[in-house]
Amino acid sequence: MKILVIAESINIEDSSGSKANVALIQSLLAAGFILKVLHYTRKTIDISGAECIAIPEKKWGFLYLLSRSQRIFHRLTGININQFIENFLGFSFTFFNDTNSIAKLLRKEKTFKPDLVITLSKGASFRPHYALLKCPEFHEKWLAYVHDPYPFHYYPRPYNWVESGFKNKEAFFKAVSEKAAFSAFPSLLLKEWMGSYFPNFLKTGIIIPHQSVSYEIKNKDFPSYFEPEKFSILHAGNLMKQRSPKGLLEGFLLFLKNNPEAKEYARLYIIGPAEFHTELLKSYKSEENIYIENAHIPFDVIYNLQMHVNVNVILESMAEISPFLPAKFPHCIEAQKPILLLSPYYSETRRLLGHDYPFWCEANELEKIQKYLEVLFNDWRTKKDFKRPVFDSIKYYLGSENIKTTVKKIVEK
Repeated sequence: MKILVIAESINIEDSSGSKANVALIQSLLAAGFILKVLHYTRKTIDISGAECIAIPEKKWGFLYLLSRSQRIFHRLTGININQFIENFLGFSFTFFNDTNSIAKLLRKEKTFKPDLVITLSKGASFRPHYALLKCPEFHEKWLAYVHDPYPFHYYPRPYNWVESGFKNKEAFFKAVSEKAAFSAFPSLLLKEWMGSYFPNFLKTGIIIPHQSVSYEIKNKDFPSYFEPEKFSILHAGNLMKQRSPKGLLEGFLLFLKNNPEAKEYARLYIIGPAEFHTELLKSYKSEENIYIENAHIPFDVIYNLQMHVNVNVILESMAEISPFLPAKFPHCIEAQKPILLLSPYYSETRRLLGHDYPFWCEANELEKIQKYLEVLFNDWRTKKDFKRPVFDSIKYYLGSENIKTTVKKIVEK
C-alpha cells in the first residue's frame, strides 16, 4: 500500500510539529506502508525507508517578486505591511508563493500512484493543505491531518488570538473539511472541537495520535547542570503565554518547605523557550534547587533528559478544556516514568491517562502539586514502583500496529 506524504517540514529541530510529522512518517514505515515524502523544508533531509524529496521554492514569477519586495521594504523601513495584505487577501504573498511551489511539484507527480495522500503541517500555516486544494485529482485519496485548532480564533480560552484575514482563513478550512475525503486529528477532543465549527470533520474524521517511535540518542552525555543521582522533575519544551509555570514553581517550593529533607535531593528543571515568562523565571533563578534554561535546546538533549529524569511534567493552560495532545506526550510514555499532569479537567492527555490517574491537577493547585511531589519523592527514596503499567496500556494506541489498522480501514473505504 502506497502513501504520498506532503509535509511542511521534517526538520525535528524547528518545531514540535515537525517532530510529530517525522514520528508519524516513521510509524507508517514501521507499519509496512511504502512512503514517498514531499517536504517543504527546503534542504535535503532523509528518513530511513522513505523516498524524501525537498520541494523547491518557486524563485520566479509575480508572487515571488512581491514577497521579496515586501521583505526588503520591511528590512529597510522597519514597517511590516503584511497585516494589511492579509486583511485584504487572507494570506501573505510568501504563503501564496509557497503553496504554489508545493502544488507545482504535486502536479508533476505521475509515477508513484498512491493509495492515500496525507498532508502534514506545523504551526498555523497549513501550506500543504492549501496546495492540495489546487490539485482536485488527489481529493478522493486525501487525508488532511489537523494538528491544532485553525484558524487561531477557534482556539479555546484563554487563547484569544484573532489573525488578520480570519474570514479568508475560515473559508480556506471550510474547503479543506469539504474537499478532503478523510481528516485526521491527534486527539478525540480536537476532532469534536473542530467538528463544532466545520461539521463535515465529524463525518470524515479519524484519530491518529502523535506516534511513539524509537529514537536513537546520538549524544548520551548529560548537560553539565543535570544531576542524574538526584530526584529530578523536568518540564521540557516551549512555554506559551497561556501556559504559566508559576503554579509548578510555587508548588515545588511548597514541597521543599514541607519536606526540608528533600532540599538535598530534589531538582526542578525547566528547559526550553519561555519568551512570555522571562521576567517570572528570572525571579526564581536564585533558587538553588531550580534550574531554568530559557532557550531552544537540541531535541537530542531534551529527549535524553526525558528518558532519565524521575518525573516528566506536562503543563497546560488554565482553561475549561484542552483539546490538544502535546507532541511530547509519546516521549513521556516512552520514558516509562511518572507524569505530573497539570491540565484542565477536560483534557485529551487526562482522557488518555485515565480519569483515575493519581498525579493530575490543574496548574494552579499548589497544595496538590506539592502533595504529588511528596508521594513521588518518597517512592523514589524508598525505591518503590512508580505505577508504570498505566503507561504500557497506552503504548499500543500510540504505535504502528494501531495506525496500520486505522489506515487500512480508511483506504478500504
